[in-house]
Amino acid sequence: MQLLEKTSEIDLTDIDLSNVNENISNAGKILSTIGDKIAEYLANAGINLVLSLILLIVGWKLINLLSKRMKEGKLFSRVEPTARSFIRSFLTITLKILLIITIAAIMGVPMTSMVAVLGSCGLAIGLALQGSLSNIAGGFILTAFKPFVVGDFIQSGQYEGVVKNVNIFYTKIITPDNKIIVIPNSEVSNSAITDFNAFETRRIDIEIGAAYAEDSDKVKQALIDAATQNEKVLAEPTPEAFITAFNDSAVSYTLRLWCKTEDYWDVKFTVTETVKKIFDERSISIPFPQMDVHVTKDET
Repeated sequence: MQLLEKTSEIDLTDIDLSNVNENISNAGKILSTIGDKIAEYLANAGINLVLSLILLIVGWKLINLLSKRMKEGKLFSRVEPTARSFIRSFLTITLKILLIITIAAIMGVPMTSMVAVLGSCGLAIGLALQGSLSNIAGGFILTAFKPFVVGDFIQSGQYEGVVKNVNIFYTKIITPDNKIIVIPNSEVSNSAITDFNAFETRRIDIEIGAAYAEDSDKVKQALIDAATQNEKVLAEPTPEAFITAFNDSAVSYTLRLWCKTEDYWDVKFTVTETVKKIFDERSISIPFPQMDVHVTKDET
């Protein structure tokens, strides 16, 4: 009761509330300023985000359109196909990387920080992707020294086929049975390459065996006749036939003739079939492997 009596004696009019009102007013101003800053940041970020999305979509499509024009347009028509394929692949990837860096700058990412991050990432990626970097270097070597061009029939290591394209990392070839083989550029540039389309003409060697009893001149004439009957066989150099080996069951002959590179397989198969027909017509026998067995009696 005494506490209540003392409390009732307090005069609230004597309390100074001016400081409290001032603090509340200052807090309201601070909150209002923070709200304005947040709204301004969100507005700017929203604008930058919209601009970045527009730039990404438009830039990406323009880069793909440029890549398509480089492939089909007349601007690069005079550039050698192998170099054109590699340059198009390299420029496409480079432009897309630059586009992403530009978008990051618009979003407010500091360039100094980005350069430092890119340097660190480049070192890490370089160590992790040494094979890919060697493929890029191999692509530059293939483009610069041109051991073959797009459309050539080549043999690289255990693979052979027609070169489809050479891009920044890989070389694509189409095999004779219509399969695509993707070979790393470093493997192609570091291996022996046979280009079957390097010259306009190619020599064909057809080997065949005839019986020992057959007249060698007769056999060689039959081989030459089989070659000269084919219109795609070149008259110069003239077809030639030789005895090349004496095997266990037959004498080996080799027919050498020349044709245009694009006619190679057609001529090879056609002339081989013609040889068999002429041998049959002229009764020249092609022996199969055989063995003579002599049996001696033991008189004891």
